Amino acid sequence: MSEMIKLLVVDDEERIRRLLKMYLEREGYMVEEAENGEAALLLALENEYNCILLDIMMPEKDGIEVITELREHKDTPVILLTAKGEEANRVEGFELGADDYIVKPFSPREVVLRVKALLKRSAAFSPSQTVSISKDIVVFPHLTIDHDAHRVTADGEEVSLTPKEYELLYFLAKAPDKVFDREQLLKEVWHYDFFGDLRTVDTHVKRLREKLNRVSEKAAKMIVTVWGVGYKFEVGNE
Repeated sequence: MSEMIKLLVVDDEERIRRLLKMYLEREGYMVEEAENGEAALLLALENEYNCILLDIMMPEKDGIEVITELREHKDTPVILLTAKGEEANRVEGFELGADDYIVKPFSPREVVLRVKALLKRSAAFSPSQTVSISKDIVVFPHLTIDHDAHRVTADGEEVSLTPKEYELLYFLAKAPDKVFDREQLLKEVWHYDFFGDLRTVDTHVKRLREKLNRVSEKAAKMIVTVWGVGYKFEVGNE
C-alpha cells in the first residue's frame, strides 16, 4: 500500500481549518492543523508534509516569516491563503518560494483541485509512488531532468528544488536557446494571470541558479539572462 499523502493546514481561524480538513480528508489525505505561525514552523520542520496550506496574516509568526524560515531548511510545497488586500504579501511569498496562492473567500473544492494539481507536479510523493521506468528524460551536459520522477541532477548529484523552481527549469530546458520574457514565464509557469511584481521571476531564477551552483557551476550557467528581455536556457554556455 502506498504511503498516505500528508498535509498541514495553517490558519488562525478554526472554522477555516476544520472546513479544509473535512474536504481534504474526503480525498483520502491525512491532515494536521496549526493555529499560528510558530506552531506551524515547528511542525513543518519536525515532520515531512507533501503540501502546506499557509495563511499569511497570523499571530506569533505570520506566513511570510514561516516560509522564510522554512525555505532555509526544506523545499516542502506551499500554497498561500491570502485576503484580497494582501497582494504585496502574496508577491513577497512567491519571491520566498511559495508555489501557489488562493484568495479568500475561497471554495473548498477549488482548494482541493489546487492541492491535487500541486501534488501532481511536485516531487513530494513518496518513492514508492515515483519509482517507474522513466520515459521523459531531458539530458544535457552537466544537467539531467527526469520529468517522470521530477528529479534533477547536476554533474551526477541530485538538486533539491521547490515545485515552482523545478517547473521553471523544466520549461526553459524544453526550449533550448529560446528567449522568454518575464510575462511569458509568469503565464506559462504559474499557469494563470499573475497580478504581481515581475521580480518574482527574477527571484526564482536567482534561487534556481544558486541551488544549481552549489553542485555544478556549469549547470548554473546554462540559465542565461538576456538583458532587457528575459531568460533562456543555453546549452554549452560554460
